[in-house]
Amino acid sequence: MIAVQGLSKQFRQAGAGAWWQRKPARAVQAVDQLSFAAPDGRITGLLGPNGAGKTTTLRMIAGLITPDAGSIQVDGFDVATQTSAALARMGVLSDARGLYPRLTARENIAYYGLLQGMTREQADARAKGLGELLDMSQLLERRTEGFSQGERMKTALARALVHDPANIILDEPTNGLDVLATRALRDTLRHLRSPAGGSKCIVFSSHIMQEVERLCDEVVVVAHGRTVAEGTVAELLQRTQQSDFEEAFVQLAFVEETKEARS
Repeated sequence: MIAVQGLSKQFRQAGAGAWWQRKPARAVQAVDQLSFAAPDGRITGLLGPNGAGKTTTLRMIAGLITPDAGSIQVDGFDVATQTSAALARMGVLSDARGLYPRLTARENIAYYGLLQGMTREQADARAKGLGELLDMSQLLERRTEGFSQGERMKTALARALVHDPANIILDEPTNGLDVLATRALRDTLRHLRSPAGGSKCIVFSSHIMQEVERLCDEVVVVAHGRTVAEGTVAELLQRTQQSDFEEAFVQLAFVEETKEARS
């Protein structure tokens, strides 16, 4: 389980223009007192427009960015004070799926297993098992240089899962994937959240309403760095009295802009 409470992060944005006329740097509030809980055996989607703070939030959960305020608990371990224990229980698939191009898919996966404290035999066996799970056995002995986007996604996901983490973090994982690769990823995530797949806690960000509607058990709508709504798709539809989830999302995420337009 992942629990986020009162999370905030501010960045300094340099002023634009030539140096002699450049405006002073200004503060940008990327995340502002954001809170949500993602339970085990459920897929929780962070849904919001571009710039809503989704990626910054996931990077703070993954320990890549230090928050200015708030707390993050992963299975009871605090990311700030019990970092190693918290990170060991997470598998992270970031938007930048950097693979070592001169290594095979199996070597990429096994290397991360070694970094997680696995033996060579354990890492190789786990890579083989993940190859079967993700339907990528035929890719394992190929160098990742020249892989398609879907093949790279599968390899990166296997790398994130190599140590069998209880919690999985994915940042817009379907970006650039074709229909078949997207369906394969969706099926894999459903398996992982099921009892047969370990009842994983899965959190992923997206700005694609259809993807969230089809896949997520819980939805956290984020706008301007804040949580503006939480619930199942059905609950959010009922709350907004809409039958179309896209309309419900617009009503929830852009409520401030709608008020300004009416005034």
